[in-house]
Amino acid sequence: MEEEKSKKTVDMIHGTLGDKMLKVAVPLALTGILQQLFNATSVAVLGRFVGKNAMAAVGSNSALIGLLLNLFIGVSMGANVVIARFTGQRDKEAVSRAVHTAILVSLISGFGMILIGELLAAPVVRLLGVPDDVFAMALLYLRIYLIGMPVILLYNFESAIFRSQGNTRTPLICLLIAGCINLGLNLFFVIVLHMNVNGAATATVISNCVSSGLMMHILRHRTGALQVRLRELRIDGKILKEILRIGVPAGMQGMVFSLSNICIQSAINSLGSTVMAASAAAFNIEIFEYYVVTSFGQTGTTFISQNYGAGFSDRCRKVSWICLAQDLIAAGVSSVLLLAFGRPLLSVFNTDPAVVATGIVRLKFILGGEVINAFIEVMSDIMRGYGYSLVPALASLIGICGVRILWVYTLFAHFGTFGSLMAAYPGSWTVTAIVVLIAYLVMRHRKVIA
Repeated sequence: MEEEKSKKTVDMIHGTLGDKMLKVAVPLALTGILQQLFNATSVAVLGRFVGKNAMAAVGSNSALIGLLLNLFIGVSMGANVVIARFTGQRDKEAVSRAVHTAILVSLISGFGMILIGELLAAPVVRLLGVPDDVFAMALLYLRIYLIGMPVILLYNFESAIFRSQGNTRTPLICLLIAGCINLGLNLFFVIVLHMNVNGAATATVISNCVSSGLMMHILRHRTGALQVRLRELRIDGKILKEILRIGVPAGMQGMVFSLSNICIQSAINSLGSTVMAASAAAFNIEIFEYYVVTSFGQTGTTFISQNYGAGFSDRCRKVSWICLAQDLIAAGVSSVLLLAFGRPLLSVFNTDPAVVATGIVRLKFILGGEVINAFIEVMSDIMRGYGYSLVPALASLIGICGVRILWVYTLFAHFGTFGSLMAAYPGSWTVTAIVVLIAYLVMRHRKVIA
């Protein structure tokens, strides 16, 4: 395939594995980190130049926005698996059909999300228990953010297309350009035009237009199976069914995380604006490690998908163990670094001592348990690479959503402290890791996966 000749792609089915997996995972992690860095800059600008209420308004939306995005990010992962598998089979025609199906699905889903989201925005923000002094700004930020859903989803599906070939550098470069625009617009809207959360949300929408537009330009002007031709945009029913079979459970798994986080966010909101601001600041730090952790799992998914498509079971097994080892090391190192610099990083967002001290509490609980989460991510993504997404989704439903909701209404209800609430994260990860491991061993024993 022509795509294999590009210097930015990786031959996943021949040669060494460890170095190639790093070549894919590192730019993927940097993409997530860079994306969050620009998001964190928006929060920091609001915290510095508008106040902690504006910062809390954006933070109160994070779990809800994650819920809206995760289903379709999961579906894009399904597209990644399907395209990678066809690549391993060297079926260029099927790759092209899958690419055009994925692009059209992303656009239709994005416009559908605008309609549904705008109708439900106010009731959902009220349901979250956002305080009155933050409610108006939280709702305004969400409404503007929803307008950008078509380009946000398009970017994620375009990234999945490139990632299926091992090309994680192109999405990184496009995001870097768009992120710089986002930063400049944030400063201009908030400092010069004296806007608040509406300025930050508008900057986010514009920057996402840039990133998705750049990637579409590249896809339209390339040669080979990945080339996007507007006249060929149509949905292949058989391919869509396979994308949804893999992607919907993956998206539901992400939504389970977000649903449980919404429950926790509601509990955070009940503790006041200082805790809300501290939690928002800490989230924008800990999420850096999350992207490191998920990058290795997603890399494993793509490598296994291509090798499984090519019929190389031995390489699939090697991918699994290399991926797990690399991710556990990366999670441990990044946890230590972020905890070491926790206080100065939190001070970037807000210098209030109470906000910083409360933020440290969250960082200790979350970062301290990320190695467990790394195990969950890798095991789930390995199963997903073989085309089995429902099993890890059900495991997350039990271990993540079930445990966290139970935790909020029992332990947190009894103790009522921020620390008792944050302990829900490592606690739920531990339960989920056990369930995922049992599921993986059962599938191996039944020879469902290599």
